[in-house]
Amino acid sequence: MSTTAYETIRQAAVSTVEDLRLDPSIDCDEVRAVVTDAVEEYQRKAHLGHSRALADRNDMVERVLSAITDYGPFTELFTRSDIEEIFIEGSRVSFIDGSGRLRGVTAPTTEPENRHIVSRLLAETDRHLDTASPIVQARVLGGTARLTAVIPPVSDALSATLRRYALRRQTLSSLVELGSMTPAAAGFLWALMQTNGSVLVSGPPGAGKTSLLSSLIAASPAGSCIRCVEEVRELFVPIIHGSYYEARPPSMDDSREVRLRDLVKVVLAMRPDRIIVGEVRGSEAFELTRASNAGCGFACTVHANSAREALSAIVNAAMMAGENVAEPVVRKVFSSTLDVVVHLDRDQVPLDGADGLRRQVVEILAVVPAMGDDFSTEPLFECDSIGDPLRWTGALPPAHTTRMIERSLPQNFALRDILEGRRLPPL
Repeated sequence: MSTTAYETIRQAAVSTVEDLRLDPSIDCDEVRAVVTDAVEEYQRKAHLGHSRALADRNDMVERVLSAITDYGPFTELFTRSDIEEIFIEGSRVSFIDGSGRLRGVTAPTTEPENRHIVSRLLAETDRHLDTASPIVQARVLGGTARLTAVIPPVSDALSATLRRYALRRQTLSSLVELGSMTPAAAGFLWALMQTNGSVLVSGPPGAGKTSLLSSLIAASPAGSCIRCVEEVRELFVPIIHGSYYEARPPSMDDSREVRLRDLVKVVLAMRPDRIIVGEVRGSEAFELTRASNAGCGFACTVHANSAREALSAIVNAAMMAGENVAEPVVRKVFSSTLDVVVHLDRDQVPLDGADGLRRQVVEILAVVPAMGDDFSTEPLFECDSIGDPLRWTGALPPAHTTRMIERSLPQNFALRDILEGRRLPPL
């Protein structure tokens, strides 16, 4: 089937639908008639020698109709629950399935068609993608996915990533079942979440940081007040006491931008027991230094290649606020505020003749009282390499963290028993 023929017919049909002001979701019969006429007109010109005739006109009608009234070749991808991410690079479309394999879409697509699909996805939001706003992030598909798209002149061609949210409930227990961590490590994190301790989750993109953060929220006591702030919402854990908040970019009607930093400031005044920041990238990190003064804990994610690098990353992000606060001061605040850094990693493993994606917690690091200008840390759990189980190192968290956890544990539970895996709390 000719891609050129398809794009010629699709553009002609779309133009007529727009001229007639038809609504593809309502005027189905009229849209079908328009598409059929466009196919017949193409065939008529083909028989006159202008182009090559279609082998199956009915198939072309259905394909173009699907592109206009639905999402064309994306329709099946959007309905499949096993697909994690979809990538669009110009006319090429690929996706990662539930096993972590990267696959290509067999049906041919064109860049204009893919751009049309992206525009349709954004139509349900208040965000736009055009030369004035060539970069966009938005929740789409009824809030079940995050779209990040870039167009020229910023990129050479349309470049978009659609990340599907894992709407199944993530728990520490489910991550143990998936092999992402050991029961003892999960038990320790559960125990920490019963307190107002602060956790930094780090790792490369796609390592499972958001899934772990979701499981930490789910492990929090029902009576805790949890305030979650995100650039684009990805967390969907039910919260009994608290709420979710999403940043807002400047809109075309000049409505005020709401930055992630603004949201952290707001929720600090709402008596939270813990503040959750989906992903720390910039000046919002500085506001987290105020969390200790407010008497609340926090949990957030950051991109880093190791647990130690994650500590530097959050300090560097806080420095972007430009508050004329010296870096050693910011480092000292985080050193006294952060309790634990959990680092994840990912790699490709052979799976049924292809490469699959493996995600795992590879390090849990305790932040101990600083012995100098830099952070002082103590490994609690570590492994030799991804694929090996986490081992407890025999170390305990700092005395104040240990006392805080011991006070929050159920009766007859001891932190050392949990770390050794002898007795685990209900995850």
